[in-house]
Amino acid sequence: MEARRVAVTGVGVLAACGVGRDDFWSGLLAPQPTEERRIAGFDPTALFENPKEVRRTDRVVQIALAAADEAVTQAGAVDAHPDRAGVLFGTGVGGLETLEAQVIIRVEKGERRVSPFLVPMMMANSSSAALSMKYGYRGPCETITTACAASTHAIGNAARLIATGRCDAMLTGGAEASMTVTALAGFANMTALSTTGVSRPFDAERDGFIMSEGAAVLVLEEWSAAEARGATILAEVHGSASNADAHHITAPSPGGSGAITCMRLALEDAEIDPSDVAHINAHGTSTPLNDAAEAEAIDALFGTSGPAVTSTKGVTGHALGAAGALEAAALVLSMQNRMIPPTDGTKAVDPALPAIDLVVREPRPWTPGPSLSNSFGFGGHNGCLVLGPA
Repeated sequence: MEARRVAVTGVGVLAACGVGRDDFWSGLLAPQPTEERRIAGFDPTALFENPKEVRRTDRVVQIALAAADEAVTQAGAVDAHPDRAGVLFGTGVGGLETLEAQVIIRVEKGERRVSPFLVPMMMANSSSAALSMKYGYRGPCETITTACAASTHAIGNAARLIATGRCDAMLTGGAEASMTVTALAGFANMTALSTTGVSRPFDAERDGFIMSEGAAVLVLEEWSAAEARGATILAEVHGSASNADAHHITAPSPGGSGAITCMRLALEDAEIDPSDVAHINAHGTSTPLNDAAEAEAIDALFGTSGPAVTSTKGVTGHALGAAGALEAAALVLSMQNRMIPPTDGTKAVDPALPAIDLVVREPRPWTPGPSLSNSFGFGGHNGCLVLGPA
């Protein structure tokens, strides 16, 4: 069966650099924040009918609902039967804020004081469930938790459900709000976080990532149905891939071998050649091993005349399971604005890395073409999306 085309018709974003896709885009072109990468100025009360519902919903679900509201509003009335519309969402952790707070309550006040809403608030699948209930989507409603590759996998799988004919519309993306004291301590003690407070992807002095929170949602539709209803098509999902390093729980495979295979499989799925790729939004976390492996993988697949590369994590920080969704949204907006955001924080590309065409210091005008969005997570989970302009 010939695969159906998949259109992107809506984008919604909340990130540390901007709430809403317009402010998010402006933030990607500005210097990275100096404060903690939390979403500032976000008020969830407008999303719920009463204050009780706000208190009974973890922050990760609140920001997922807000991102979805913006995306669905932009997309307009989707022409899909509820049984053929679904939700496929990614998160690395889920409701960690609620879990940590309730553990403290149990220790200090006893078991009887633990909230009866703990379980539904901390469940990793709470965001996808909340979205399906809000919009009445009765098709597949699933959650992927493959660490930092989760929302890239979610978008790829959601597009495949449309391409193969199971669904006609999908809400997809990811959310993360897990900047608790314990989580930050855990990442710091494993030396994954920057000690300087600056994200420097691919820089000679990179020393770790900056943890952040965020959410991004894409509305995907079958192309001809979107056209028929007069929707504004923002981009197209051409293909995706997923594989595993099978190497180490945190370190990438030597030489980026898993990343090479994942990018190659994604291009094969999209039926395009490496020479057709115009741009890569890299995983680019600012950690020594990850950036080295990804640069080696890009060089191995694309050679010295490869595509323009950027890491938007210089500005956004690393939102774990939501990172891939934020970067897919950034890629769609980059196509809309015909501009590639610079890799902020990077002053001198590490000379020990293979030469890649890293966009630094200033945004770069471009003619949008097929582009990759890479995500490589703890556990050896690799995910790649191929997006193209409408």
